[in-house]
Amino acid sequence: MAKEKVILAYSGGLDTSVIMKWLKENYDYDVIAVCCNAGQKEDFNAIEQKALQTGAIKAITLDIREEFITDYIWPTLKAGASYENYLLGTSMARPLMAKKLVEIAQAEEAFYIAHGCTGKGNDQVRFESSIHALDPAIKIIAPWRMPEWPFSSREEMIAYSVEQNIPISQSTEKIYSRDENIWHISHEGGELENPWNEHYDTIHVLSLPPEKAPDEVTYVNIDFEKGVPVAVDGVKMGPIELLTKLNELGSKNGIGTIDIIENRLVGMKSRGVYETPGGTILFAARAGLEELILDRDTSHYKKIVGEQFAEILYNGLWFTPLREAICAFVDVTQKNVTGTVKMKLYKGNATAVAKKSPYSLYNEEFATFSKDEVYNQYDAEGFINLWSLPLKIRAIQKETAEGGAKYHETLERKVFKASEFVE
Repeated sequence: MAKEKVILAYSGGLDTSVIMKWLKENYDYDVIAVCCNAGQKEDFNAIEQKALQTGAIKAITLDIREEFITDYIWPTLKAGASYENYLLGTSMARPLMAKKLVEIAQAEEAFYIAHGCTGKGNDQVRFESSIHALDPAIKIIAPWRMPEWPFSSREEMIAYSVEQNIPISQSTEKIYSRDENIWHISHEGGELENPWNEHYDTIHVLSLPPEKAPDEVTYVNIDFEKGVPVAVDGVKMGPIELLTKLNELGSKNGIGTIDIIENRLVGMKSRGVYETPGGTILFAARAGLEELILDRDTSHYKKIVGEQFAEILYNGLWFTPLREAICAFVDVTQKNVTGTVKMKLYKGNATAVAKKSPYSLYNEEFATFSKDEVYNQYDAEGFINLWSLPLKIRAIQKETAEGGAKYHETLERKVFKASEFVE
């Protein structure tokens, strides 16, 4: 009788390596390891070999970088979505990875997908919600939530790895849980679990600490078409090349590292250090360009929509009608978000210092403090009278209620005094 197949979301790291061995030893499944190349700096051939040596019957690596950028990062960027200042690097990748796992499960006729997410994290929700949305027949194996799972800490898993001769990079001194892709890298665990500990400079992987960045300004021009970045310093680039270039510039200038305590979906607070060098530049640049182009009401409402989009993405609800509807709204707002932004990069700061667009609503003739022929300042008086009319009526009612006829007497005196100035 054929063994059951399990598709394991495999990174080659501590958790998934231990899970691979544990599933083989305890359930005798045929495990197929699937690693998604989302831009993390890894030797994927070595990861495949490690999976096979640890017990996988097959190891598959998928290059999802371009799809990740165009179908997940760019829509999130256009929405201006961030969750408590976190630019959603892990959150964006999970639904795409889940989609790929489902596709391989269907191709391999496997009914199980396993992952290494803990029962305390957000990723378990993101993976499983996406899998359920795409193929409700697939069953989930989440060892960290299983009663028979023998490990309660990463220290125990490290000891098991040593015992089983599983090669790992973690140690009890360097025990961070990290997630990296072309957009960011996150760091959790270790000394970060005490919020009184300042994170060490040695934690940095993608970007220099701002204090160690060069003491000189870097300028970079970014061209956008319909809200999507398409060129750097006038050179047209594909999405992978463009984001890689901006990551290099951001890294050199110490851009995009945040140390935050966030509110997890599962109800607890957690601390994370996130490095997002190129993404931080793009967020600031696109927001600066949008200031020129969107009218006030659309701009204000879009901020509300962006917050909703961030909640949806953070909470693992990418494959939902609401997310699709919000993306449709955002695409309409971005039709004219085309132009160029000059960014100033200096010691951790990314500032939009100049911007231009053929669709700009900014008109110097109207905005100038010098003499102009297009704006009659006397028109503002009538506007202010009408704008403040509800406030004036409320004040009259209040004075009338408090002073009785006093208000009317005062009004008559004001009218009489005003008549002195009228011929």
